[in-house]
Amino acid sequence: MRCPFCHNADSRVIDSREADEGATTRRRRSCPKCGRRFTTVEEAVLAVVKRSGVSEPFNRSKVVAGVRRACQGRPVDEDQLQLLAQQVEDAIRATGAAEVPSNEVGLAILRPLRELDEVAYLRFASVYRSFTSVADFEKEIAELRARQSSSAESSGSASPGALTGA
Repeated sequence: MRCPFCHNADSRVIDSREADEGATTRRRRSCPKCGRRFTTVEEAVLAVVKRSGVSEPFNRSKVVAGVRRACQGRPVDEDQLQLLAQQVEDAIRATGAAEVPSNEVGLAILRPLRELDEVAYLRFASVYRSFTSVADFEKEIAELRARQSSSAESSGSASPGALTGA
């Protein structure tokens, strides 16, 4: 690491600490030439490859903005949107890939959004999966209902859901 003061090409790490729940590493360094100390912050960059082939850094606020549109008029608050974006980022980082296609980001959004709000999920899925007919909506609603019944059976109780007509 180059010293920011004398521009010496070498430095020595004195101390390392994790920050931001392990997302970044702060390193205290010392320059052997001028003796000054400085801190560096290291962060693993996660890149998203868009359909055009352009790569850009993952941006959690873009996830929030896209999901916010799907949640318009729904009982979803800002904290829930931020938590969903964190879950999406964590899921993508867990793959271990440095670059992910944008469609994988969309897929990573679908699961937590379905759990958060089924209507918002349908809105997002209709755009993301390019629904072209009522049949596409009906198929997705049937899958949501099937998931609800299987989860109600496994928990031992039937709970009324947004899509069951209750």
